Amino acid sequence: MATSGPETRGETGTGPAKLRQDPHAVKPVTEKRLESAIGREVRNHRRQHNLTIGDLASATGMSLGMLSKIERGNISPSLATLQSLSQALGVPITSFFKGFEQERSAVFVKAGEGVEMERRGTRAGHQYNLLGHIGNNLSGVTVEPYLITLSKESDVFPTFQHDGLEFLYMLEGEFIYRHSETRVHMRPGDSFFFDADAPHGPDDFIKLPCIYLSIICYPQDRTER
Repeated sequence: MATSGPETRGETGTGPAKLRQDPHAVKPVTEKRLESAIGREVRNHRRQHNLTIGDLASATGMSLGMLSKIERGNISPSLATLQSLSQALGVPITSFFKGFEQERSAVFVKAGEGVEMERRGTRAGHQYNLLGHIGNNLSGVTVEPYLITLSKESDVFPTFQHDGLEFLYMLEGEFIYRHSETRVHMRPGDSFFFDADAPHGPDDFIKLPCIYLSIICYPQDRTER
């Protein structure tokens, strides 16, 4: 079901909603320390195996206090300690270091230089330009930003259905966009955010050409991470 705008009420029912993430936040310096990186990876692997700290303590012979300090990044574990943890968690020792000073990817695409491609289910006259792609990353999320152009030669009733969430932002033209049983009239400046698992796609063209951004987000395949 589509709504007319984002939720703006806060916890008290009035005023703007409080976002969970601070867009101006900066990670503390301790996040860059080797100890913190190791502790974070130990905790992540433990949770992935649905183990408590007590379970891991029993498997390694370490004390609860020692493991707690390791996961908080308060101490630098020895190589022997890391070996015990790797055996208990079934992961290589090197996996504990992957978050330390790991390079963060970024993609810059100049105007008109997006990669033209054909998505599965693409119809005639639908031009897709991929504006960037970042593969495996620590967020666990894959994001595909497209600039889509629909011309007078475009087929009208393409229906897509895929995993994840999708965000549309209209730049030029007008069309009726369908999401499940909902239909919205999109004009320049309008946006539409929806669960992409439901059938969706442009239903009727009103003013061509139609140019809009489509940003698709979905979880990474764990086998590729």
